[in-house]
Amino acid sequence: MASLSNLSDLAITGSTGGLGGMVARQLADVGQAQRLLVRDAGRAPELEGADPLVFSYADPDSARQVLEGVKVLFMVSAAEAEDRLQQHYTFIDAAAAAGVQHVVYTSFYGAAPDATFTLARDHFATEERIKASGMNYTFLRDNFYLDFLPLLTGEDGVIRGPAGNGVVSAVSRDDIARCAVAVLRDPALHVGTTYNLTGPEEITLARAADILTAKTGRTVTYHPETVEEAYASRASYGAPPWQVDAWVSTYTAIAAGEMAGLSPDVHALTGRDPLSLAGFLAQPQL
Repeated sequence: MASLSNLSDLAITGSTGGLGGMVARQLADVGQAQRLLVRDAGRAPELEGADPLVFSYADPDSARQVLEGVKVLFMVSAAEAEDRLQQHYTFIDAAAAAGVQHVVYTSFYGAAPDATFTLARDHFATEERIKASGMNYTFLRDNFYLDFLPLLTGEDGVIRGPAGNGVVSAVSRDDIARCAVAVLRDPALHVGTTYNLTGPEEITLARAADILTAKTGRTVTYHPETVEEAYASRASYGAPPWQVDAWVSTYTAIAAGEMAGLSPDVHALTGRDPLSLAGFLAQPQL
């Protein structure tokens, strides 16, 4: 594909989703040309200086083709799936083979091989694969999305989960996106760095329920389930075991203290304090 030589040497994945879309739009707003790597060109955002290219994480040939001439790759983790880690490995290997020099990867806070949150283990393994590839890297370890806290509430106004009295330092996707853009605009400054992206506060789910009640006018409460209750209450969804494990372990990771802790990295990268839950809820919701 000789025409690829005329395209930007910055590639962005995930632009049809929430976080990747924010990053792509913010880059376009500052005049940064980019390749948008998407599964469906028809869903790619129409942005000035952005060229959509179709690929699949699981298809090494398509990945190598669209990454030809790319120097910096923003890699949003693939959609949750049982084989997501293998998809990541395939894509990372293809990126290295295509000559990509630097990968900026959206990882997860507390990523470790023995993390309580099951998907954080996959993020750690992905980081290790990137390190082993020889490419430069920057890891954005995002805490739980602040945007998702309101979505934990059931139709009856109750947040249910085995989080106990643990705290979470949830961070907004907008803050994560601004951090990513800061890195992508001058990636050489961030080679080999891992950033922990958190909000400005550690809150229990009970406190989150109180804030949601105060800011939305809807009465929200928190019911701390046992682990057994959590599995039983989610059985009706018919999800595969790996998915249910991921759902439940989100809460047990909070209970274990693995979502706690505050980091200065959002402010350091963007010059702005991260949004709190109350601040997020005060914004116009699109």
